[in-house]
Amino acid sequence: MRFKQDFFEQLDGFYSQVYPQGISNPHWLGWSDDAAKLIGLDKPNDDLLMQLSANAAAPGASYYAQVYSGHQFGGYTPRLGDGRSIILGEAAGPNGAWDVALKGGGPTPYSRQGDGRAVMRSAVREFLVSEALAALSVPTSRALAVIGSDLPVWRESQETAAITVRLAKSHIRFGHFEYFCYSEKGAPDKLTQLLNFTITQHFPHLTADAAGYKQWFVEVVQATAKMIAHWQAIGFAHGVMNTDNMSILGDTFDFGPFAFLDSFKEDFICNHSDHEGRYAFGQQPGVGLWNLKRLAQALTPIIPSDDLIAALNTYQPCLVSQYVSLMRAKLGLSVDNDLDNSAQEKQDLALISQFTVMLENNQLDYSNSLRKMGLIDISSQHNPLRDDMLNVSEFDSWYQVYQARVGSVADVAVWQRQRNLHNPKYILRNYLAQEAIIDIEEKGDNSKLLKLQQLLTRPYDEQPEMDDFAKRPPDWGQGLIMSCSS
Repeated sequence: MRFKQDFFEQLDGFYSQVYPQGISNPHWLGWSDDAAKLIGLDKPNDDLLMQLSANAAAPGASYYAQVYSGHQFGGYTPRLGDGRSIILGEAAGPNGAWDVALKGGGPTPYSRQGDGRAVMRSAVREFLVSEALAALSVPTSRALAVIGSDLPVWRESQETAAITVRLAKSHIRFGHFEYFCYSEKGAPDKLTQLLNFTITQHFPHLTADAAGYKQWFVEVVQATAKMIAHWQAIGFAHGVMNTDNMSILGDTFDFGPFAFLDSFKEDFICNHSDHEGRYAFGQQPGVGLWNLKRLAQALTPIIPSDDLIAALNTYQPCLVSQYVSLMRAKLGLSVDNDLDNSAQEKQDLALISQFTVMLENNQLDYSNSLRKMGLIDISSQHNPLRDDMLNVSEFDSWYQVYQARVGSVADVAVWQRQRNLHNPKYILRNYLAQEAIIDIEEKGDNSKLLKLQQLLTRPYDEQPEMDDFAKRPPDWGQGLIMSCSS
């Protein structure tokens, strides 16, 4: 790896230098060739294993943990920071630089009496979801590798430590700006320094002045809106949308108790700590805006309030437009350029909402139901979705409107193939990840993990030998709820 150290060299006081602690008996559990290409790596080797397991120094690495704060479940925590993640630096790749971080590399000044370790199950889940979201074209951080060990760690019981090697275009979060606004060190010059760095590094098309600041916040708002629209369209629940888990670039990261929907449930909660459903699936769009408002408050010393409010007002229309666009592709709704876009968008959103309500009322699987769009002959009254409905009359009423909206289809086979390009057959269901984890825990066998990884990198392809992975979960695996250490 060839490192730059822009954050380390230019933002003294925004981090603590800390060296990771190695894990015993390190071994590769998973490796992503696609992620490796992002930073110019080829295949894993023993030297890299020692470096990424913190048992040898990585040439050119600086090793530091960032400091930030954040709103957690609505309450402000003034000092958080990287409690179990240590950044090596920015690795140069063919299309730009990516931060390389060892998640689970040991304690930092921000660990708050924690051991700074990641357990194997959480490391495996982050590795798999990073691969899955990337293949689904959802903005996300990446996972280069997951490294297992025999180092014991304690959570609810004794487990083994592991390290996820995370790649992110940036680790700067909403919480960075909150920290340097509200902490004792907070001052406009620190905020300005951080904002100028962020623009120079990640928004180089903007200028580091008042006009640039204004447009920068618009782009942050809209990137966040588009990310969450992707979540809602693909049926992904993040589970812990604290402001310290929100990327300034609108990339999904800091995975904990995430889940993809099995049966569609608007109020689905995947985090067993979320007793009030603050981060339920259907609440995510509203929470995204709430988080952006907290970021806007932190920016008031350097950006005029009117500019911040104007940017925030673009959030909802951007999110709705992106969501409708993604769902149109899933359902096969073409855009009629002769009609008013706003009116057509409103009508389509109503049609989409009726569809998801129907799925929930009939307790149907979200991804599998959408995949069946690839089997529909739109000219026929009968289709595979109708057979799944408990309330057939409700479906017939919806389908009549849907048929009229789609209109005539010149080539049904082509239309069906297009639906399969937008509706994945395979998603990372929690029970599949759990089965892979159990095999590693009980047998030391990572073959199911590797099989699942390969499956998830081709989620839209028919893979007949993998059909069992597309089925609805067994009873024990329906709607699994995870802890934050998951």
